[in-house]
Amino acid sequence: MSLLTLSASELLGRFAEFDSIIDARSEAEFALDHLPGAVNWPTLNNEERRVIGTMYVQVSPFAARKRGAAMAARNIAAHIERELIDTPKDWKPLAYCWRGGQRSGALSLVLAQIGFRVTLLEGGYKAFRAAVVQDIPLWVSRLQWRVICGTTGSGKTRLLQAMAAQGAQVMDLEALANHRSSVLGAIPGLAQPTQKRFDNLIWQALRQFDPARPVFIESESKKVGNVALPASLVEAMHAAPCLNLVLPDSERVALLLEDYDFFVRDVESFCERLQVLSTFLGKVLVDGWQASVRSGDIAPVVQDLLTRHYDPGYLQSMRRNFRHFENARIIEPTDHSPRAMTALAQQLIGQTP
Repeated sequence: MSLLTLSASELLGRFAEFDSIIDARSEAEFALDHLPGAVNWPTLNNEERRVIGTMYVQVSPFAARKRGAAMAARNIAAHIERELIDTPKDWKPLAYCWRGGQRSGALSLVLAQIGFRVTLLEGGYKAFRAAVVQDIPLWVSRLQWRVICGTTGSGKTRLLQAMAAQGAQVMDLEALANHRSSVLGAIPGLAQPTQKRFDNLIWQALRQFDPARPVFIESESKKVGNVALPASLVEAMHAAPCLNLVLPDSERVALLLEDYDFFVRDVESFCERLQVLSTFLGKVLVDGWQASVRSGDIAPVVQDLLTRHYDPGYLQSMRRNFRHFENARIIEPTDHSPRAMTALAQQLIGQTP
């Protein structure tokens, strides 16, 4: 039998040592967040976990453990038959559950008895989560940050995508958060990750960057939709050199109509989102915007949104929080097209030390 243990802090730099990372928690727990590259082999599935938890409280812990053991044995057998019958003896898995206890321990014991070299994560996912939270500030402090600023619709995300395509190091927070970072930024049909998952994704992205090269990032606020940025990353952004991306208003409106085309196709959804702004801008103004949108006259509404809502708030926030914003170098693509953003990206990459 070969059953080893590994602490979460030791694991952070050793993922490549394992052929598989097995999450023994339920499907719902796995969906909230999991270790990079993990596969889900529930020792108890969602319903079984609920049943055992209820029995533990209402009957007795002993009765719950007996019933849970029977369920776990069946599930572990099914995992083995489904995944491991043709697996060679030198396969090296890492297993974990919530706190490295009974669920992953039961699975690991059976795998080790078969003859596999199994490693059990001490403290389970809970310990891994704590290690990630501690590790993020260390990675943030190692990197050279460059902040792409610019008012709404100036093309910050498009520029970052163009820079990434040209080989620059880019942290796309909106892509990680599944949100475009504004009151209208929720993307239809695309749920945001949990806070734990978002932190994990940021940590994974940070670990891929070369500290010798700059990392470009958008001038986000402390939250992107419903998820918050790590405080260390916010502070690093606030202290970093800035580039100010500028587009004429007509180009900004055209870009937004392209990027938010789902609002153009679904005007009632657009009107519903606009309703949220009544608290800040007044019912009369928002009612007028909704009437224009329903009549198909959307571009003037977008322009008005920029002038009355987005631009004043953005500029005030940038001047208050980003220390180098006032001295930021102005960068101007010829228009909002992907070709223009690629040309600007190539120029910036060539000039960035």
